[in-house]
This record gives sequence, C-alpha cells and structure tokens, in this order.
Amino acid sequence: MENSLASREWIDSNPLTIIDIGKVHFCLEYRSVEVCGQEVELTTKEFDILALLIMNPRRVFTYEMIMDLVWHEEYDIYARRTIINHISNLRKKLMSVPGVPNYIRSVHSVGYKFNE
Repeated sequence: MENSLASREWIDSNPLTIIDIGKVHFCLEYRSVEVCGQEVELTTKEFDILALLIMNPRRVFTYEMIMDLVWHEEYDIYARRTIINHISNLRKKLMSVPGVPNYIRSVHSVGYKFNE
C-alpha cells in the first residue's frame, strides 16, 4: 500500500510536459495532440517525430538523426522515403483545420525542423 502511495506522490509532484503553440496543444506524457481543441490521432512514429521536433524548436534534425532517435535503426537507402512519408502524414493531420500553419519545415536535402 505504501508503495502505491509513493508512486502517486511522484506522479502528482512531477508536472506534465505541455507545449502550446498557436492552435496546437501537445502533451508528452499523455501522448496527445490537439488542434483547435480537437484531438488528432497520430501513429506512434508520427507522435515520436513530432515530440522530437516540437521539443527542440528551430533545431534542424537530419534524416540520419531522425532515423536514429525515432526508429533506433541505422540509416539506409529506404529511410529517407520512410521519414518523408511520416512527415507528410503528420503535416496533413496537423493542418486538418483551416488556418493552422505548417510548423514542420523542410531543410532542403538535410532534414526537418519545427518553427513556432
């Protein structure tokens, strides 16, 4: 019983990682994303990519870095297409509401970054 109480105290004393940018609401611990108050369903990899980018605004992540940090795999010839497809799907989901800017920016031939 004491163990569960200590766990509860730890949960209550550690704040959530919440980022609000424009119409986008992101919560790392709940693994949730809302756009204009509407929850957006993301795949595990889409969420992980968004988390990486949104928690490091303006920092450029190369394709190799994204593959390593999100997939935990070596970069190969198929990795770039995989990342591009996931970013494309993520952008569509985030921009499903009119007026939401494209926060995920391409850095030509390098990778991606999140612009506020």
